[in-house]
Amino acid sequence: MILIVDDKQENLISLRSFLEHNNFEVEEASSGEEALRKVLKTIYSLIILDVQMPGMDGFEVAETILDYSKAKDTPILFLSAVNIDKEFITRGYRAGAVDYITKPFDPDILLLKVKTFIRLFEQTDKLKKVQKSLKREIEARKELENKKDEFISIASHELKTPLTSVRGYIQLLDRLIQRKEDEELKPYIQKVSQQVNKLGDLVSDLLDISKMESGKMKFNIKAFSFDDMLNNAIDNIQQVYPEHQILRKGSANLMYLGDEMRIEQVVINYLTNGIKYSPDNKTLEVETDLGDEHLEVRVRDYGIGISQELQEQLFEKFFRIEETSHRFQGLGIGLFICQEIIQRHGGKCNVQSTPGEGSTFSFTLPYKKIN
Repeated sequence: MILIVDDKQENLISLRSFLEHNNFEVEEASSGEEALRKVLKTIYSLIILDVQMPGMDGFEVAETILDYSKAKDTPILFLSAVNIDKEFITRGYRAGAVDYITKPFDPDILLLKVKTFIRLFEQTDKLKKVQKSLKREIEARKELENKKDEFISIASHELKTPLTSVRGYIQLLDRLIQRKEDEELKPYIQKVSQQVNKLGDLVSDLLDISKMESGKMKFNIKAFSFDDMLNNAIDNIQQVYPEHQILRKGSANLMYLGDEMRIEQVVINYLTNGIKYSPDNKTLEVETDLGDEHLEVRVRDYGIGISQELQEQLFEKFFRIEETSHRFQGLGIGLFICQEIIQRHGGKCNVQSTPGEGSTFSFTLPYKKIN
Protein backbone atom coordinates (compact mmCIF):
# COMPACT_ATOMS: atom_id res chain seq x y z
CA MET A 1 0.00 0.00 0.00
CA ILE A 2 1.31 3.43 -1.05
CA LEU A 3 0.20 6.68 0.59
CA ILE A 4 0.34 9.76 -1.63
CA VAL A 5 0.09 13.17 0.06
CA ASP A 6 -0.62 16.40 -1.86
CA ASP A 7 -2.88 19.39 -1.22
CA LYS A 8 -3.77 19.73 -4.89
CA GLN A 9 -6.53 17.37 -6.02
CA GLU A 10 -5.35 17.28 -9.63
CA ASN A 11 -1.91 16.05 -8.51
CA LEU A 12 -3.50 13.30 -6.40
CA ILE A 13 -5.70 12.15 -9.27
CA SER A 14 -2.80 12.12 -11.73
CA LEU A 15 -0.37 10.28 -9.44
CA ARG A 16 -3.01 7.82 -8.25
CA SER A 17 -3.99 6.99 -11.82
CA PHE A 18 -0.35 6.45 -12.76
CA LEU A 19 0.35 4.13 -9.80
CA GLU A 20 -2.87 2.12 -10.07
CA HIS A 21 -2.23 1.67 -13.77
CA ASN A 22 1.02 -0.04 -12.70
CA ASN A 23 -0.85 -2.33 -10.30
CA PHE A 24 -0.08 -0.55 -7.02
CA GLU A 25 -2.65 -0.20 -4.25
CA VAL A 26 -2.97 3.46 -3.28
CA GLU A 27 -4.45 5.67 -0.56
CA GLU A 28 -4.35 9.45 -0.61
CA ALA A 29 -4.27 12.35 1.83
CA SER A 30 -4.81 16.01 0.97
CA SER A 31 -2.92 17.48 3.94
CA GLY A 32 -0.09 16.68 6.33
CA GLU A 33 -2.52 16.32 9.23
CA GLU A 34 -4.67 13.81 7.31
CA ALA A 35 -1.54 11.87 6.33
CA LEU A 36 -0.48 11.55 9.99
CA ARG A 37 -3.93 10.27 10.98
CA LYS A 38 -3.70 7.58 8.27
CA VAL A 39 -0.16 6.62 9.29
CA LEU A 40 -1.41 5.99 12.83
CA LYS A 41 -3.88 3.41 11.51
CA THR A 42 -2.02 1.81 8.60
CA ILE A 43 1.52 0.70 7.83
CA TYR A 44 2.47 1.77 4.31
CA SER A 45 5.23 0.36 2.16
CA LEU A 46 5.95 3.81 0.66
CA ILE A 47 4.86 7.41 1.26
CA ILE A 48 5.07 9.86 -1.65
CA LEU A 49 4.97 13.30 -0.09
CA ASP A 50 4.56 16.77 -1.58
CA VAL A 51 6.80 19.37 0.05
CA GLN A 52 4.79 22.59 -0.33
CA MET A 53 1.48 22.25 1.57
CA PRO A 54 -0.55 24.62 3.77
CA GLY A 55 -0.42 23.88 7.49
CA MET A 56 2.25 21.21 7.99
CA ASP A 57 4.68 21.10 5.11
CA GLY A 58 6.23 17.89 3.83
CA PHE A 59 9.39 18.24 5.92
CA GLU A 60 7.40 18.50 9.18
CA VAL A 61 5.24 15.55 8.20
CA ALA A 62 8.31 13.41 7.42
CA GLU A 63 10.01 14.29 10.72
CA THR A 64 6.83 13.45 12.66
CA ILE A 65 6.42 10.12 10.85
CA LEU A 66 10.01 9.14 11.64
CA ASP A 67 9.31 9.73 15.34
CA TYR A 68 6.50 7.18 15.19
CA SER A 69 8.07 3.78 15.84
CA LYS A 70 5.67 1.78 13.65
CA ALA A 71 6.35 3.97 10.62
CA LYS A 72 10.03 4.82 11.07
CA ASP A 73 11.08 2.19 8.51
CA THR A 74 8.58 3.35 5.87
CA PRO A 75 10.49 4.98 2.96
CA ILE A 76 9.48 8.56 2.15
CA LEU A 77 9.82 9.93 -1.36
CA PHE A 78 9.54 13.72 -1.75
CA LEU A 79 7.97 15.23 -4.89
CA SER A 80 8.26 18.98 -5.41
CA ALA A 81 7.85 21.43 -8.27
CA VAL A 82 8.62 24.51 -6.15
CA ASN A 83 11.38 23.67 -3.67
CA ILE A 84 13.99 22.40 -6.09
CA ASP A 85 17.05 24.22 -4.77
CA LYS A 86 19.90 22.30 -3.21
CA GLU A 87 19.13 23.54 0.32
CA PHE A 88 15.57 22.15 0.14
CA ILE A 89 16.73 18.85 -1.29
CA THR A 90 19.34 18.59 1.51
CA ARG A 91 16.67 19.38 4.10
CA GLY A 92 14.48 16.68 2.61
CA TYR A 93 17.16 14.04 3.13
CA ARG A 94 17.79 15.31 6.66
CA ALA A 95 14.06 14.98 7.35
CA GLY A 96 14.34 11.28 6.55
CA ALA A 97 13.54 10.98 2.85
CA VAL A 98 15.03 8.15 0.81
CA ASP A 99 14.83 10.27 -2.33
CA TYR A 100 13.83 13.74 -3.56
CA ILE A 101 12.34 14.08 -7.04
CA THR A 102 11.55 17.37 -8.71
CA LYS A 103 8.55 17.94 -10.96
CA PRO A 104 7.97 17.42 -13.78
CA PHE A 105 9.30 13.89 -13.29
CA ASP A 106 10.12 11.15 -15.74
CA PRO A 107 7.39 8.46 -15.29
CA ASP A 108 9.81 5.62 -16.02
CA ILE A 109 12.31 6.88 -13.42
CA LEU A 110 9.56 7.37 -10.83
CA LEU A 111 8.19 3.87 -11.48
CA LEU A 112 11.66 2.37 -11.10
CA LYS A 113 12.23 4.19 -7.81
CA VAL A 114 8.80 3.22 -6.45
CA LYS A 115 9.40 -0.45 -7.24
CA THR A 116 12.89 -0.32 -5.69
CA PHE A 117 11.78 1.35 -2.46
CA ILE A 118 8.80 -0.97 -2.02
CA ARG A 119 10.99 -4.01 -2.61
CA LEU A 120 13.49 -2.72 -0.04
CA PHE A 121 10.68 -2.11 2.47
CA GLU A 122 9.30 -5.61 1.95
CA GLN A 123 12.73 -7.16 2.35
CA THR A 124 13.36 -5.14 5.51
CA ASP A 125 9.96 -6.15 6.85
CA LYS A 126 10.67 -9.83 6.18
CA LEU A 127 14.06 -9.51 7.86
CA LYS A 128 12.47 -7.93 10.94
CA LYS A 129 9.95 -10.77 11.13
CA VAL A 130 12.74 -13.33 10.86
CA GLN A 131 14.69 -11.50 13.57
CA LYS A 132 11.65 -11.45 15.85
CA SER A 133 11.06 -15.13 15.21
CA LEU A 134 14.69 -15.95 15.98
CA LYS A 135 14.58 -13.80 19.11
CA ARG A 136 11.49 -15.64 20.34
CA GLU A 137 13.12 -19.00 19.62
CA ILE A 138 16.33 -17.97 21.40
CA GLU A 139 14.38 -16.72 24.41
CA ALA A 140 12.34 -19.95 24.50
CA ARG A 141 15.50 -22.05 24.31
CA LYS A 142 17.15 -19.99 27.05
CA GLU A 143 14.09 -20.40 29.24
CA LEU A 144 14.17 -24.18 28.74
CA GLU A 145 17.90 -24.30 29.41
CA ASN A 146 17.50 -22.18 32.54
CA LYS A 147 14.78 -24.52 33.80
CA LYS A 148 16.99 -27.52 33.05
CA ASP A 149 19.99 -25.94 34.77
CA GLU A 150 17.84 -24.95 37.73
CA PHE A 151 16.47 -28.50 38.01
CA ILE A 152 19.96 -30.03 37.85
CA SER A 153 21.25 -27.57 40.44
CA ILE A 154 18.37 -28.19 42.85
CA ALA A 155 18.44 -31.95 42.31
CA SER A 156 22.20 -32.06 42.85
CA HIS A 157 21.97 -30.10 46.09
CA GLU A 158 19.08 -32.24 47.32
CA LEU A 159 20.98 -35.45 46.55
CA LYS A 160 24.11 -34.32 48.36
CA THR A 161 22.38 -34.19 51.75
CA PRO A 162 21.25 -37.86 51.91
CA LEU A 163 24.57 -38.99 50.39
CA THR A 164 26.44 -37.30 53.23
CA SER A 165 24.21 -39.09 55.72
CA VAL A 166 24.73 -42.47 54.01
CA ARG A 167 28.52 -41.97 54.09
CA GLY A 168 28.30 -41.22 57.81
CA TYR A 169 26.29 -44.36 58.55
CA ILE A 170 28.69 -46.50 56.50
CA GLN A 171 31.65 -45.16 58.48
CA LEU A 172 29.78 -45.76 61.74
CA LEU A 173 28.87 -49.31 60.71
CA ASP A 174 32.48 -50.02 59.77
CA ARG A 175 33.67 -48.90 63.22
CA LEU A 176 30.98 -50.96 64.97
CA ILE A 177 32.19 -54.18 63.38
CA GLN A 178 34.57 -55.39 66.05
CA ARG A 179 33.92 -59.10 66.34
CA LYS A 180 35.95 -61.50 64.27
CA GLU A 181 32.88 -63.29 62.98
CA ASP A 182 31.63 -60.01 61.51
CA GLU A 183 34.77 -59.48 59.41
CA GLU A 184 33.05 -61.02 56.41
CA LEU A 185 30.74 -57.99 56.31
CA LYS A 186 33.58 -55.55 55.66
CA PRO A 187 33.98 -56.27 51.92
CA TYR A 188 30.28 -55.54 51.40
CA ILE A 189 30.55 -52.30 53.34
CA GLN A 190 33.52 -51.28 51.20
CA LYS A 191 31.56 -52.00 48.02
CA VAL A 192 28.64 -49.94 49.27
CA SER A 193 31.03 -47.14 50.16
CA GLN A 194 32.58 -47.24 46.67
CA GLN A 195 29.18 -47.01 45.01
CA VAL A 196 28.15 -44.11 47.25
CA ASN A 197 31.39 -42.33 46.35
CA LYS A 198 30.67 -42.86 42.64
CA LEU A 199 27.20 -41.45 43.09
CA GLY A 200 28.65 -38.50 44.95
CA ASP A 201 31.09 -37.85 42.10
CA LEU A 202 28.22 -38.03 39.60
CA VAL A 203 26.18 -35.49 41.58
CA SER A 204 29.20 -33.17 41.74
CA ASP A 205 29.72 -33.51 37.98
CA LEU A 206 26.08 -32.68 37.24
CA LEU A 207 26.32 -29.66 39.51
CA ASP A 208 29.50 -28.54 37.73
CA ILE A 209 27.81 -28.80 34.32
CA SER A 210 24.85 -26.80 35.59
CA LYS A 211 27.16 -24.06 36.87
CA MET A 212 29.23 -24.02 33.68
CA GLU A 213 26.28 -23.75 31.32
CA SER A 214 24.59 -21.06 33.40
CA GLY A 215 27.84 -19.10 33.74
CA LYS A 216 27.77 -19.42 37.53
CA MET A 217 30.91 -21.49 37.99
CA LYS A 218 33.46 -19.39 39.86
CA PHE A 219 37.20 -19.89 39.62
CA ASN A 220 39.46 -19.13 42.56
CA ILE A 221 42.53 -17.77 40.80
CA LYS A 222 45.71 -17.64 42.87
CA ALA A 223 49.36 -18.66 42.64
CA PHE A 224 50.14 -22.24 43.67
CA SER A 225 52.93 -24.79 43.32
CA PHE A 226 52.13 -26.87 40.26
CA ASP A 227 54.34 -29.76 41.36
CA ASP A 228 52.73 -29.85 44.81
CA MET A 229 49.28 -29.95 43.18
CA LEU A 230 50.30 -32.88 40.95
CA ASN A 231 51.85 -34.79 43.86
CA ASN A 232 48.75 -34.24 45.95
CA ALA A 233 46.48 -35.54 43.17
CA ILE A 234 48.65 -38.63 42.71
CA ASP A 235 48.74 -39.29 46.47
CA ASN A 236 44.94 -39.06 46.67
CA ILE A 237 44.49 -41.61 43.87
CA GLN A 238 47.23 -43.84 45.28
CA GLN A 239 45.38 -44.05 48.61
CA VAL A 240 42.12 -45.04 46.90
CA TYR A 241 43.85 -47.54 44.56
CA PRO A 242 46.85 -48.83 46.55
CA GLU A 243 47.30 -51.78 44.20
CA HIS A 244 48.16 -49.45 41.30
CA GLN A 245 51.56 -47.96 40.55
CA ILE A 246 51.66 -44.35 39.38
CA LEU A 247 55.03 -43.28 37.98
CA ARG A 248 55.96 -39.61 37.95
CA LYS A 249 58.19 -38.23 35.17
CA GLY A 250 59.43 -34.71 34.57
CA SER A 251 58.87 -31.66 36.71
CA ALA A 252 56.85 -28.44 36.70
CA ASN A 253 58.84 -26.45 39.22
CA LEU A 254 56.90 -23.22 39.03
CA MET A 255 54.21 -21.17 40.72
CA TYR A 256 51.14 -21.25 38.48
CA LEU A 257 48.36 -18.66 38.49
CA GLY A 258 45.04 -20.50 38.28
CA ASP A 259 42.39 -22.45 40.18
CA GLU A 260 44.36 -25.16 41.98
CA MET A 261 41.32 -27.22 42.97
CA ARG A 262 39.87 -27.27 39.43
CA ILE A 263 43.14 -28.21 37.73
CA GLU A 264 43.68 -30.94 40.33
CA GLN A 265 40.15 -32.12 39.46
CA VAL A 266 41.30 -32.58 35.84
CA VAL A 267 44.39 -34.58 36.87
CA ILE A 268 42.33 -36.81 39.17
CA ASN A 269 39.77 -37.39 36.42
CA TYR A 270 42.53 -38.41 33.97
CA LEU A 271 44.01 -40.79 36.55
CA THR A 272 40.71 -42.43 37.53
CA ASN A 273 39.82 -42.85 33.85
CA GLY A 274 43.22 -44.44 33.23
CA ILE A 275 42.62 -46.90 36.05
CA LYS A 276 39.03 -47.55 35.01
CA TYR A 277 39.90 -48.40 31.41
CA SER A 278 42.98 -50.49 32.29
CA PRO A 279 41.47 -53.51 34.03
CA ASP A 280 44.45 -55.75 33.18
CA ASN A 281 47.28 -53.32 33.90
CA LYS A 282 48.11 -51.58 37.18
CA THR A 283 50.63 -49.02 35.93
CA LEU A 284 50.08 -45.39 34.97
CA GLU A 285 52.52 -42.61 34.12
CA VAL A 286 52.20 -38.90 34.83
CA GLU A 287 54.65 -36.82 32.80
CA THR A 288 55.22 -33.07 32.87
CA ASP A 289 56.92 -30.93 30.21
CA LEU A 290 57.73 -27.29 30.86
CA GLY A 291 58.27 -25.06 27.84
CA ASP A 292 58.97 -21.35 27.54
CA GLU A 293 55.32 -20.30 27.59
CA HIS A 294 53.32 -23.52 28.03
CA LEU A 295 53.36 -26.50 30.32
CA GLU A 296 51.95 -29.90 29.43
CA VAL A 297 50.72 -32.71 31.65
CA ARG A 298 50.29 -36.20 30.19
CA VAL A 299 48.63 -39.19 31.86
CA ARG A 300 49.39 -42.49 30.15
CA ASP A 301 47.66 -45.80 30.74
CA TYR A 302 48.17 -49.22 29.18
CA GLY A 303 44.52 -50.13 28.87
CA ILE A 304 41.98 -50.90 26.17
CA GLY A 305 42.68 -47.79 24.07
CA ILE A 306 40.31 -45.85 21.79
CA SER A 307 39.89 -45.95 18.03
CA GLN A 308 41.00 -42.91 16.00
CA GLU A 309 37.50 -42.05 14.74
CA LEU A 310 36.14 -41.80 18.30
CA GLN A 311 38.95 -39.73 19.82
CA GLU A 312 37.60 -36.39 18.59
CA GLN A 313 34.27 -37.01 20.36
CA LEU A 314 35.68 -37.96 23.75
CA PHE A 315 35.43 -34.44 25.20
CA GLU A 316 31.82 -33.93 24.08
CA LYS A 317 29.12 -33.79 26.71
CA PHE A 318 27.45 -37.15 27.50
CA PHE A 319 29.57 -38.99 24.91
CA ARG A 320 30.07 -42.67 25.71
CA ILE A 321 31.72 -45.41 23.67
CA GLU A 322 28.88 -47.82 23.00
CA GLU A 323 30.96 -50.99 22.83
CA THR A 324 32.38 -50.35 26.32
CA SER A 325 29.29 -48.88 28.02
CA HIS A 326 28.18 -52.27 29.33
CA ARG A 327 31.59 -52.85 30.95
CA PHE A 328 32.40 -49.38 32.31
CA GLN A 329 29.85 -47.19 34.06
CA GLY A 330 29.56 -43.44 33.60
CA LEU A 331 27.55 -40.72 31.90
CA GLY A 332 30.34 -39.29 29.75
CA ILE A 333 30.57 -35.89 31.45
CA GLY A 334 33.92 -36.05 33.25
CA LEU A 335 36.06 -35.26 30.21
CA PHE A 336 33.65 -32.55 29.09
CA ILE A 337 34.12 -30.84 32.48
CA CYS A 338 37.90 -31.27 32.20
CA GLN A 339 37.89 -29.55 28.83
CA GLU A 340 35.77 -26.67 30.14
CA ILE A 341 38.14 -26.14 33.08
CA ILE A 342 41.27 -26.20 30.92
CA GLN A 343 39.74 -23.97 28.23
CA ARG A 344 38.79 -21.39 30.86
CA HIS A 345 42.46 -21.32 31.82
CA GLY A 346 43.35 -20.66 28.17
CA GLY A 347 44.55 -24.21 27.57
CA LYS A 348 43.60 -27.24 25.52
CA CYS A 349 42.86 -30.92 26.17
CA ASN A 350 44.07 -33.70 23.89
CA VAL A 351 44.16 -37.48 23.58
CA GLN A 352 46.35 -39.97 21.73
CA SER A 353 45.39 -43.62 21.76
CA THR A 354 45.86 -46.97 20.08
CA PRO A 355 43.30 -49.75 20.58
CA GLY A 356 44.76 -52.51 22.73
CA GLU A 357 47.85 -50.47 23.69
CA GLY A 358 46.48 -47.72 25.90
CA SER A 359 45.82 -43.97 25.88
CA THR A 360 47.59 -40.73 26.75
CA PHE A 361 45.34 -37.90 27.93
CA SER A 362 47.01 -34.52 28.15
CA PHE A 363 46.38 -30.84 28.67
CA THR A 364 48.48 -27.77 27.95
CA LEU A 365 48.30 -24.51 29.88
CA PRO A 366 49.83 -21.14 29.06
CA TYR A 367 51.78 -19.57 31.89
CA LYS A 368 53.84 -16.56 32.83
CA LYS A 369 56.69 -16.86 35.28
CA ILE A 370 55.82 -15.49 38.70
CA ASN A 371 58.80 -14.20 40.64
